[in-house]
Amino acid sequence: MSKIRILIADDHAVLQAGLESMLNAERDMAVVATANDGPSAVRQAALLQPNVILLDINMPGINGLEALNQLRVLAPGSHVLILTMHDDAQYLRQAMAAGAAGYVLKQSAGKELLSAIRTVYGGGVYLHPAHARTLAAPEAPAPSPVTEDNLSDARRRFQLLSEREAEIFELVALGYRNSEIADKLALSVKTVETYKSRMMDKLGLQTRIALVRFALELGLLNYKDD
Repeated sequence: MSKIRILIADDHAVLQAGLESMLNAERDMAVVATANDGPSAVRQAALLQPNVILLDINMPGINGLEALNQLRVLAPGSHVLILTMHDDAQYLRQAMAAGAAGYVLKQSAGKELLSAIRTVYGGGVYLHPAHARTLAAPEAPAPSPVTEDNLSDARRRFQLLSEREAEIFELVALGYRNSEIADKLALSVKTVETYKSRMMDKLGLQTRIALVRFALELGLLNYKDD
């Protein structure tokens, strides 16, 4: 079985060692390198091209958000998962806008982190429901981004989806990977990808983050906190 190759970038030695031990204990994961500052994280990622990068925001040299911009160019195939102590809407918005595949709080590191790693490795985006709602909410003091006309138009577009496309829409918004959707609906992965592409085109959406926001604004999902 191919293992998920992981780079840990965090300047807290004790946390870094704990994460390395926890991840290496998983049958499908292997930590290939660690870094304790931003420049080192970028160099290691460019050299090793890991599958997943766990990236702290506050690091010496360059911070995680600056490193993220470089990683998009130097390690384009790596999925960057922000692992931070900052439960802050601004950091969250900046990280996701810069191309992060997920955002996990250090205090939640454990089963949630393992799930997040597997989700982003599979091509998904990992967000706690509370963070998904933060992204869906307008930034204060801006007014709601959805007008009555736009809302009506969005609902009309959603009604154009077939029953199967709507079913896949909900599963994608909930964070299921293509392979998991295929298993759940007894379809091939290729068929799921076809439905998903058609559904995104009909809704005029390009990313899962946009899909989550669309779903929440229209009240199409009812997230529950864990």
